[in-house]
Amino acid sequence: MKKLLLLIACFSVLCTKLSAQTSPLTVDVCVYGGSSAGVMAAYTAKKMGKSVILIEPGRHLGGLTSGGLGYTDIGNKFAISGIARDYYRRIGKHYGKFEQWIFEPHVAEDLFKEYIKRADVNVLYNHRLASAKKQGDRIQSITIEPSTGGGGNRVIQAKMFLDCTYEGDLMAKAGVSYTVGREDNKTYNETYNGVQLLDKHQFVDGVDPYKIPGKPESGLLWGISPALLQPIGSGNKQVQTYNFRICLTNDPANMIPITRPEGYDSTRYELLLRAIDKNPKLAFNTIIKPDWMPNHKTDINNNGPFSTDMIGMNYEYPEGSYARRAEIQKQHELYNKGLLYFIGHDPRMRKDIQAEMLKLGYPKDEYTDTGNWSTQMYVREARRMIGEYVMTQANCQGREVVQDGVGMAAYTMDSHNCQRIVIEKNGVKMVKNEGDVQVGGFPPYPIAYRCLVPKATECKNLLVPVCLSASHIAYGSIRMEPVFMVLAQSSAIAASMAIDGNTSVQAIDVKKLQQVLKTNPLADGSTPEILVDNDDAAHVTHTGDWKRDNKGAYGLSFFSTTADGATKTMRFTPDVTKAGSYRVYLYFPKLAGASANTHITVSDGKQPKAITIREADIRVEGQTAGEWVSLGDYSLSPGQKNYVEVSTQGADGVIVADAVLFVPNR
Repeated sequence: MKKLLLLIACFSVLCTKLSAQTSPLTVDVCVYGGSSAGVMAAYTAKKMGKSVILIEPGRHLGGLTSGGLGYTDIGNKFAISGIARDYYRRIGKHYGKFEQWIFEPHVAEDLFKEYIKRADVNVLYNHRLASAKKQGDRIQSITIEPSTGGGGNRVIQAKMFLDCTYEGDLMAKAGVSYTVGREDNKTYNETYNGVQLLDKHQFVDGVDPYKIPGKPESGLLWGISPALLQPIGSGNKQVQTYNFRICLTNDPANMIPITRPEGYDSTRYELLLRAIDKNPKLAFNTIIKPDWMPNHKTDINNNGPFSTDMIGMNYEYPEGSYARRAEIQKQHELYNKGLLYFIGHDPRMRKDIQAEMLKLGYPKDEYTDTGNWSTQMYVREARRMIGEYVMTQANCQGREVVQDGVGMAAYTMDSHNCQRIVIEKNGVKMVKNEGDVQVGGFPPYPIAYRCLVPKATECKNLLVPVCLSASHIAYGSIRMEPVFMVLAQSSAIAASMAIDGNTSVQAIDVKKLQQVLKTNPLADGSTPEILVDNDDAAHVTHTGDWKRDNKGAYGLSFFSTTADGATKTMRFTPDVTKAGSYRVYLYFPKLAGASANTHITVSDGKQPKAITIREADIRVEGQTAGEWVSLGDYSLSPGQKNYVEVSTQGADGVIVADAVLFVPNR
């Protein structure tokens, strides 16, 4: 009898566990993908008072931001707003600075975890999407499975869903239209889409493509496609190449040596030797490109004709099965590890290049649970939604400006190579890379809300801030981690608005969304900072002649002048709505010929204070042209004559007046 009762009790416990696993979990907002965007979306939605679950297929948060891309692609800091900007401010606090855009992977992930903890977000790790159930034009639920496979599926019901993956899996499962690869230039009247044979990250002429030089019958070297060059601007399904952003260190106390990886094959790197032989200017820094981060660590990205990009080996990834993707990622990992080993140990490698490689190793304190290697491959582009609106080259270059902007982008239209082929030039067969585009020179531009939502006929409760609706070349400008974070915050607020209004994501009041982003930028009700930019004519006055320029500006432009006669001034007057203590910052672009000293006056409406900023003290780091410099703390009140004035007094070079920031001391 006791055995029977024990069996009944065990069966009851088992049934309870199975029921807990199979009973649907119901929330307001379901965020799929724990990328940087996913964390920001989940945090924002929770701050908006919604019940939230964040589902991450792996066991780490932050995507590429915590996965090795610590030397942030910014473009223009003006484009980064809200909680995304708060993220980089908090990174700065960790390193003892106002803002920091260069950071170690573990520091980045720890901060993402802090956001999750502060908002008390429910995170489900190691689960991936199995299916999505729709009723009409709405997702009713999704079924997720353990990422390791096997049983234990769970059902998540939600009013709103956000796809924050780099691959767009939820979007695809929901039956939303998307594309993969490069459109023909004619599709959206563009010039930099489709096939492009340009000069960046390119082989010099004459690099022989054959295993035995001059012998086509010997076959092509590894990594070279036999495909013929198609017409320039023509579209295809080829995806720009992936790699890993590699974190190494030159600190012997924190270094693990780079060893021969499994399956190592030196013939995969033969082209690198030929590239160096044809172009002696190639050096370690132009092959590996180690951008330095704090504590003697690197963020290594692709550079030059032959580097960490595994060109042409990712075509099956965007729409591949989980198993196939895992295979492709492993191939990229081994290729990258093999490249590092080849450079450091192959006896044919030029000795100066080899010596630099041997100074580096894997850091002991990064990726400690995955063999000191990132689990996040740099998936630069996979699926791209075809939504209510498609961002194109015209948006990037300012020829078409949207009115429903809920974020900004500012980076160069950037595509990495898509294939490595053989061309003939002046009767000589040679290897060339195809697909790389780097075209910039434009100011920040708005990103349409409509590119974050599917067509209303396809799905009314899904937002897609990462695999958003953009052409290949426009996506190349938008696809930066800080921008994904900004768009994720906007998407989460939109989802909350749709829930509150019992409407679709397409039917929300976008102007109201824009207002919320402006008045409550941190989604916590705190007092917003006050930006007075030089282009704000209502709050900026000047004396004397100043020239408007945009290269290196914060925002659209800056003003500059020299001391050539009477003193010239530029005064920035904030519209203070809430009395309190503010820390004041002035933005300084680094310019040739800048004055050694800049004289500034700060007034709190009662007493002016004179300050001198030494140009030599301004240190600009990372992919940016300027830096915020603190002018101190001031007690400011509404209605007072608060101002910051830049003067040419005592100048011995160019004086710049760009932007002033008033940050509430919280």
